[in-house]
Parts: sequence; C-alpha cells; structure tokens
Amino acid sequence: MGVRAVSDNGCIAEKLLGWYAQARRDLPWRRTRDPYCIWVSEIMLQQTRVETVKAYYHRFLLRLPDVRALADAPEQDVLKLWEGLGYYSRARNMQRAARMIVSQCDGVFPPSYEALLTLPGIGAYTAGAVASIAFGLPTPAVDGNVKRVAARVFGIRAPINSKPAQAMVAQTLTAILQTCDAGQFNQALMELGATLCAPRAPQCDACPLCSLCDASREGDAESLPMQAAKQPPKTLDMGVCILTWDGRTLLLRRQERLLHGLYVFWLAEGDTDAYGLKGLLQEEGLRATHRAALGEATHVFTHRIWRMTLHHFLLDAPPSAAWLAAHDAVLADARDIRALPLPTAMKAARQEALALLENGLV
Repeated sequence: MGVRAVSDNGCIAEKLLGWYAQARRDLPWRRTRDPYCIWVSEIMLQQTRVETVKAYYHRFLLRLPDVRALADAPEQDVLKLWEGLGYYSRARNMQRAARMIVSQCDGVFPPSYEALLTLPGIGAYTAGAVASIAFGLPTPAVDGNVKRVAARVFGIRAPINSKPAQAMVAQTLTAILQTCDAGQFNQALMELGATLCAPRAPQCDACPLCSLCDASREGDAESLPMQAAKQPPKTLDMGVCILTWDGRTLLLRRQERLLHGLYVFWLAEGDTDAYGLKGLLQEEGLRATHRAALGEATHVFTHRIWRMTLHHFLLDAPPSAAWLAAHDAVLADARDIRALPLPTAMKAARQEALALLENGLV
C-alpha cells in the first residue's frame, strides 16, 4: 500500500475545495451548522439515498425541531416519522441520545468528537461528520464514498475495511484536515464519491484530483477499493398471518431486536403452509379459520432475507384483553393500520389487510 506524500496534501485540499464550491449539490442539511440538524441528516443518510432522505428530513425537523423535542416525543411518534426509512434502530438510538443530551448536557450538543462517540448510535463516521461540519474540528468522516475516494487517490490496495487500511485512511485524511476547512473538506470528499468517483465507470476526466490520483495513473480505479469476501445473507421462510375479527386485524408490537418496537402481523419463522400456521396459532391461544392464501412477498435486510407467504385467517373469537396486553398487541382498524408504525417489510401484508378491511371481507 502506498500513500501520497504529505507535501501534496495542501494541493489535494485546494483542488477538491475549489471543485466543491462550484459543483456541490444544494442539499438542505448543507445550509446549516446546527449540530442537531446535521446529526439528523447523517443518521438518515446511512443506508439511504439522498433523494429519499430530503422529504423525511424536512418532515422530521418540522415535527421535532430540536434535541429537546426529540427527547420528549413518544417513541411511537418517532418511529412513525421514520416509517419507510428502515433500520429502525437508528431512530430509537437517536431518541436515546437526545435524552442523554438533555439529561447530561442540559440540551446542548456536545462539541467534541470524543463526547459525541459516547452517544448511542454515533460511531466514528457520524462523530467525525458532526464534529467537523458543526464545530470545525479536524476529524475525518469516513463513509463508503470516502473510503472509495481515498483508496483510489492514495493507492490503497488492500481490503479497505482491514485495520491497516482504515488506519492509513484516517491518518492521511487527518493530516490534510489540518490544512483546510475540515467540514467543507469532508463534505467535498463525500460529494466526490457520490458523483464523479462512482463505484463503476468513474468520471476520472472530470475529477479535480485526477492528476494526483494513484488509481487514475495506474488505470485500476474500478478495481478499488478492494473488499474482503462477504457472507451472503441468510434466507428465512416466514409465514405472515393476517388475523381478522369484526372489521379489525391483529397487530403485535415486535419485541425482537430486528424491527423492535414496530407493529407487525402475526409471524411464524419457518412455517408457511396454512395447516402448520393454524396449529401454531392454536398453541398461542388463537383459534382461527383459514380463509385464503394471499400470495408471497420478499424483503431484504442487511444480513437476512425474509421470504414471506401471506395468509388470511378469520379469528373464531377476539383475543382477550389479557392476551392482548401480554403480547403487546392491538386489534386495529384501517385507520389504525395507517397511523401505527409498521416496517417496510410489512408493506405487502399491510396492503392486503387494508383491502380486506375496506372491502368488508372480514
């Protein structure tokens, strides 16, 4: 692995910042130095496209404009605002962090990289982004786009997530950040990776760092960054039961880590046929008559894939109040289904349930 000499760092910063001043996209979170707003945008942008985040960002800040508002909001309201973004642990961790900031820092966002790292859901990247953009601290903010740009510019030809490669990226970027506006430089690197320095067919001729880029000189930009082999996601068969009674359907607030706190239909991992599902329902104290198979749906998480088979069951009797309380469950009408926070994984089932309820088929 080779790294460009420190003497070139000032040139890298000058070229990149000059390009960024002219070419950057006008994104709402780039119009503020408010650490709360920057934090919200950075958490939302994890694993999510910029165009998708814009509407969520505006809606979230309209409802929860500052850290105290987020800390005081009911969790269900926060999850509803997050609905459709996925990775719901991000939203729960944001609220946990907001409550810590209010209780421990009197609502003032901690202005140091080290303090930011102590907050739930904030790792090295997010801490670096907030510290540099909001507070001007020379801390790298290394996301996937930045890793790609760094691997190519500095000629890092080792798995980019290996410890030696990560240390090399951090050390080299930290040296550059001493010479310039750290927040602007970090955003410029992210912008370059999101636009010109793409994973496939990078636009090297238009890149402001082309003359300084090791990969451009060697002609192997598309092969960088190198990645270690990944384990494929595990596929799970999942039975999804839409259980209806008197114009309502059963929803359960999920307790498992995946989708924790969100409302789902009755799920059975590994069982997808009507006969087997009916037996499992009986074991749970729910007697029901199978009405129809409603098709299949697939949802891809980071490390697993749910291959779902949907069924409609008509309950023989409504669950008791004690059963509902013990299972953190509700009998929801169509309006409830639209109001409660359901994960994207339940999109197909929600559509089927709404069709059943609104067409009077229950």
